[in-house]
Amino acid sequence: MKKIKIALGILSMLTAILITSCSDDYLDQPALGALSEDVVANQDGVEKLLIGAYAALDGQQDADNALGGGGPWEAAPEDWVYGTVAGGEASKGSFGGDQPAIDQIVKFISNPSNGFYNTKWKAVYEGVTRCNNTLKLLAKAENISDADRANIEGQARFLRGHYYFELKKMFNMVPWIDENTEGPKQPNDQDIWPMIEADFQFAYDNLPPTQGEFGRANKWAAGAYLGKTYLFQDKFDQAQTVFNTVITQGVNSAGTPYDLVPDFKDNFDAATENNAETVFDIQMVAQDGTGTISNSNQGGKLNFPYNSPFRCCGFFQPSQDLMNSYRTDESTGLPYLETYNDNPVKNDMGITSSTAFTPYTGSLDPRADWTIGRRGVPFHDWGYHPGASWVREQSYGGPYAPKKNIYYQATQDQYADQSSWAPGTAINVHIIRFADVLLMGAEAEAHTGNLPQARTYVNRVRNRAANPDGFLKDYVDPSDPLAGFDPNTDAANYNISPYPESQFASLDSALEAIYFERKLELAMEGHRFFDLVRWGIAEETLNAYFSYQGQITTDVRGGSFVSGKNEYYPIPQAQIDLSVDASGEPTLKQNPGYQ
Repeated sequence: MKKIKIALGILSMLTAILITSCSDDYLDQPALGALSEDVVANQDGVEKLLIGAYAALDGQQDADNALGGGGPWEAAPEDWVYGTVAGGEASKGSFGGDQPAIDQIVKFISNPSNGFYNTKWKAVYEGVTRCNNTLKLLAKAENISDADRANIEGQARFLRGHYYFELKKMFNMVPWIDENTEGPKQPNDQDIWPMIEADFQFAYDNLPPTQGEFGRANKWAAGAYLGKTYLFQDKFDQAQTVFNTVITQGVNSAGTPYDLVPDFKDNFDAATENNAETVFDIQMVAQDGTGTISNSNQGGKLNFPYNSPFRCCGFFQPSQDLMNSYRTDESTGLPYLETYNDNPVKNDMGITSSTAFTPYTGSLDPRADWTIGRRGVPFHDWGYHPGASWVREQSYGGPYAPKKNIYYQATQDQYADQSSWAPGTAINVHIIRFADVLLMGAEAEAHTGNLPQARTYVNRVRNRAANPDGFLKDYVDPSDPLAGFDPNTDAANYNISPYPESQFASLDSALEAIYFERKLELAMEGHRFFDLVRWGIAEETLNAYFSYQGQITTDVRGGSFVSGKNEYYPIPQAQIDLSVDASGEPTLKQNPGYQ
């Protein structure tokens, strides 16, 4: 059952007590609240501010605009533009004239004036501001037990750690603003990793292992995020210690021990989410009574097949490069780590939907068909994907459609929301799930010399994917003209095996497998670009992607990643302009290469 969503559209309820403004400069927010702090300095008031801090997780303000202006997709919490499309897992999709600012971002040719960056910056700093206001009021509130005080502070600092993690991985050098900061204009001249660590460490030390509502962060979510923070800094010893504890002792907010759910697909179905694999999700709901999709992941509203039952809009199309990554060796069941593009998976580029087409029948990782929608294969329970008729422009974005974000036909009345010109969905946004923790733990184990344990973690993920009960086989419509089709034999020979000891005989070969497994398991979930950057392989990987994918689709032609510059996005020019001090000089400094 869908658990209580605590990050509902409650901004109207908080208007009277939130002591912030909605000015353009999210680093300069005077107190404009209608009620004084004395009136709300109690547990109820603090809890409402905390809920407001959760509400900012989705980066949205209302049904039409992302917080602070711009389309809601510009600040989407799953980072589908900045993490997935920029990471080469997907094309922007639609056609070239639709949201052209995304093309500039993913080809790494955009400048600091691109409005997407400013929207994302403001949305995330709004979350920071709400956390800081919660902490300020908590310090003044009376009649709160020590346990409740520690829980509230732990949640607020967890959320602030999350928001700053987002800013750090995107922009690198950003201003640190906390509840004690004085002065409206702060420089971005210090590394904020130590402060992010401190927030997650406090949350890890002070949050309870379970919470009364599923969407609230608990001790173990904080531990997982702390481990991730260490990993991003190459602090492998510390990461190994934390991940080992989280993996062996952690429970979700409802008290269920962390584990991989038997069926991979159950992580992407609103009816089966909030499960043993949930570490921290942004909770989404449909039909919440607001008459909008503001709580139904409107940041992803563009990302449904075009001219389909979903109405709009044809963005977020998985790349051929990603599809090829799921090929496996017929005899070993292992992926082609270096040569996966040598024999591409057959696609229907240039073939109309009325023309016969036989899907690829080669050896394939079964996760492919839960991640990528392709011609002639069941698209969940919506029937067979028809190919070109559901694609706005194949030559631009390719032949494929996303699937992890797609609700099911049988349960659409409960988990879809049609209150806007594009759909909303109750499928949660995963910030960290247990498979992610296992693979991050595998990295830490490999770097600290424990290669057998790293292999154990990776194979645990692969063995779940190999569970035949979770294969795409239950959605064949007997009335369909393709009746008799068997996805296990006709669309693909599903074939996946665990890695042998030989793959983990050295650090380099182990990391190669771990990196590739993250691509397969976490595809289309916003991680890829940031992984490539922290591994130091973004330039070689993305330029190879541009070279390969550019032969197939026109969208990425002219793309080029430059080391020393493109690892981070530019500080928004609008924010630099707003930071000018009394001397006429900006307080914020631009990232290298964008001056």
